[in-house]
Amino acid sequence: MAEPEAQLLLAVGLIEKDTNGDALWVWCYPSVTAELRSLLLRKCCLTDENKLLHTFVFGQYKRSWFYITTVEVQDSPALKKVTHFSIVLMAKDFNPEKYAAFTRILCRIYLKHGSPVKMMESYIAVLTKGICQSEENGSFLSKDFDARKAYLAGSIKDIVSQFGMETVILYTALMLKKRIVVYHPRIEAIQEFTRTLPALVWHRQDWSILHSYVHLNEEEVEALKACTGYIAGFTDSEVNSRPDLYDVYVNLADSEITISPVVKEAMTMGKLHKEIGQLIVQSAEDPDKSDSQVIKDISLKTKEILATLASLTEVSDGNEKPTLNSEALKQKRFPPATENFLFHLAAAEQMLKI
Repeated sequence: MAEPEAQLLLAVGLIEKDTNGDALWVWCYPSVTAELRSLLLRKCCLTDENKLLHTFVFGQYKRSWFYITTVEVQDSPALKKVTHFSIVLMAKDFNPEKYAAFTRILCRIYLKHGSPVKMMESYIAVLTKGICQSEENGSFLSKDFDARKAYLAGSIKDIVSQFGMETVILYTALMLKKRIVVYHPRIEAIQEFTRTLPALVWHRQDWSILHSYVHLNEEEVEALKACTGYIAGFTDSEVNSRPDLYDVYVNLADSEITISPVVKEAMTMGKLHKEIGQLIVQSAEDPDKSDSQVIKDISLKTKEILATLASLTEVSDGNEKPTLNSEALKQKRFPPATENFLFHLAAAEQMLKI
């Protein structure tokens, strides 16, 4: 049984833009810190100069996920002085589809009643029972949305059709827990692309590395730097001139991947990488294969690599965790790039003798 919503949902909030053009934080339940409020004002498109409406955005900040749905108010008698509003949900889990569905219902409720009280009732219903039902606003059942579904929602095939053999650079960076920065001027493109990347290292099933919507803001950059490896999405092209933030830079708009000089050595590509790259491309280009089958193919290759690594480890005196036996690795006489990759992978998996 998945965690009940009471352990996943953290808060709900409301941001409004009035007829004067001011975007203000109006209401939240149970509470949202001042730090988070200013972050969420920045994320919701209502404070944006360019006036583009983003119906749904999501991201992560310090281990909490935020989901924001924004609507334009058209002839709602209940909301005369409001031109747009955003509903914000904070939660502990990554599940864009689940929270997009729930925030849409909350939006309909607010458009109709113009009072947060009704939204709070639905929020509490989901918090306690995992469900909210209503005739006209639609019903929401949180157990319809399991985490695995969210992990598989993106398209690996799209990534491979854009980057081809270079996808192996992304795979290698993820396996070695490096820092990947992705740039595109459109937030929707960033979110779609970045949310799919953790599936390349399916064996970890770890989406906590995803920061799909980051601003070049001091607090956000500091919080990001506190993470070991990550995938971070930016819509600001300035991030290109922040080499302190990435090991691999993906310019999604121009389909270009750049490896930082800092990790050139760890990311040296060789015969093994070519094999992995070919496997990824062949699998992804097979019209009969679904995205989840492609993920499975890549995952099987990863398991093979991890098995090879495991065969070169030993459990030493009183240490639970096996560590890499460097001599055993050298004796295998792998091609230099393969040996190098296995060594760095052992480091990423904390299997090196300290």
